[in-house]
Amino acid sequence: MWNGSSRMSSKIGPQLVFLVFVAMATRTAGKPPNIVFIVADDLGWNDIGFHNPDIISPNVDTLASEGVILNHAYVQPLCSPSRAAFMSGYYPYRVGLQHLVILPQQAVCLPRNLTLLPQHLKTLGYATHMVGKWHLGFCSWNCTPTSRGFDSFLGYYNAQEDYYVRTFEGFYDFRDNETLSVKQNGTYSTFVFQQRVSQIIQSHDTNTPLFLYLPLQSVHEPLEVPKPYYDMYPHIKDKDRRTFSGMVTAMDDVIGNLTSFLKQRGMYNDTLFFFTADNGGWTQFAGNNYPLRGGKFTLWEGGTRAVAFAHGVGLDKVKGTTHDGMMHAVDWLPTIVAAAGGEIKDKDIDGMSMWDAIRTGSASPRSEFIYNLDDKFFPAEGHAGIRQGDYKLLVGFPGLYSGWYPPANMTLGWSDIEILVNPKSWDDKPRLYNLKDDPTEHNDLADKMPDLVNKLKDRMAEYKNKYVQPNFPAYDPNSNPEKYGGAWTPGWC
Repeated sequence: MWNGSSRMSSKIGPQLVFLVFVAMATRTAGKPPNIVFIVADDLGWNDIGFHNPDIISPNVDTLASEGVILNHAYVQPLCSPSRAAFMSGYYPYRVGLQHLVILPQQAVCLPRNLTLLPQHLKTLGYATHMVGKWHLGFCSWNCTPTSRGFDSFLGYYNAQEDYYVRTFEGFYDFRDNETLSVKQNGTYSTFVFQQRVSQIIQSHDTNTPLFLYLPLQSVHEPLEVPKPYYDMYPHIKDKDRRTFSGMVTAMDDVIGNLTSFLKQRGMYNDTLFFFTADNGGWTQFAGNNYPLRGGKFTLWEGGTRAVAFAHGVGLDKVKGTTHDGMMHAVDWLPTIVAAAGGEIKDKDIDGMSMWDAIRTGSASPRSEFIYNLDDKFFPAEGHAGIRQGDYKLLVGFPGLYSGWYPPANMTLGWSDIEILVNPKSWDDKPRLYNLKDDPTEHNDLADKMPDLVNKLKDRMAEYKNKYVQPNFPAYDPNSNPEKYGGAWTPGWC
């Protein structure tokens, strides 16, 4: 991938060269960077080229290798909780969204009293656009993206949709701002999103900084991809894994085209990219996190340690490096706001700005975080965990997918099936791991280090002083899409 740089002609005199560089510096200093925040859905640790050479993702790999790979960036084990953390800077357990995900029939959304990331950026003069998956509630129009700080929105409200016909659970779910949109039916959604990205960039006033939030549908199930991408992986014998791998490459092409659109408008060199997965890969649907343990739904590293990187303006001094500092999903909001030249005034949020640490290669200000706190039992999802320094403590059920799954072994193992049938087979015994020495979580140290177990349990109890009960109500019959012409539609709560 071309890096956007250009060579000056040798005929240009040194004085003119100096004036050009002064002008460029003045322009950069006077205007905040354009910011593109990309979220890949259900992308596992082993699902990207710079971790796994079997995956074809040259555009993402180049951005990562020429930027800063964030090697210890953590997220929640599921979609809605991570997105709540990205947008609000609060741990999900503090806003009632720590349990499973927001279901389409539930009268729930990210609390409306919170100031979200795009709202912060609008106060800094940004144009704000969203393309992709919301999944933070839609029962009221006031819960939807264009009421939460985005100037425009193209995408869907729910957890997943068919990539071609835009349906979820048999009902339509695709919006252009607030309007139901059916004109793109039959076109693979990844390319529909790409077209909107092109339109946003082409029509953007370059005197105004741009914030583009791009939470892509890729690579969440259903497993669907155009045949040319499937055909790029003839060596993969498992059909699902082959389809999934093609989905990653289709996503990579969209990101490559995004960089081309920015270059064509002369915006690329003023743009800062942030990239993260929202949780680990879902092993039942061909996602893979090997050699990390577990996957989506779990508090194991495979469910919570995300593929992530930063690239672009402001990172010249640290290009091509890996940052090993600790970062959590709640940190994205203050980090992005700081990169935009702002500061979060709300000192109650859980997030910390990582911008200075990333751009200078210095130590992370974070030394601990909460994986989750959830007292509402469900036999597939992790419940409670904390990391402090190199040590990680899990208490209670860690989640359904608790094994190690190479790409050729993506289905449930016998131990997982026993957990599903008899979830109480996991007792409340704490489990302790040293992630520096044992990043794949093979060696439980709890019996050898009881004092540290008690210390971390006490610390977790302190966090629980701000615990909010999960907002996970029964289905509301007013949500029925049949009342709205067969489409998931806001306005019933």
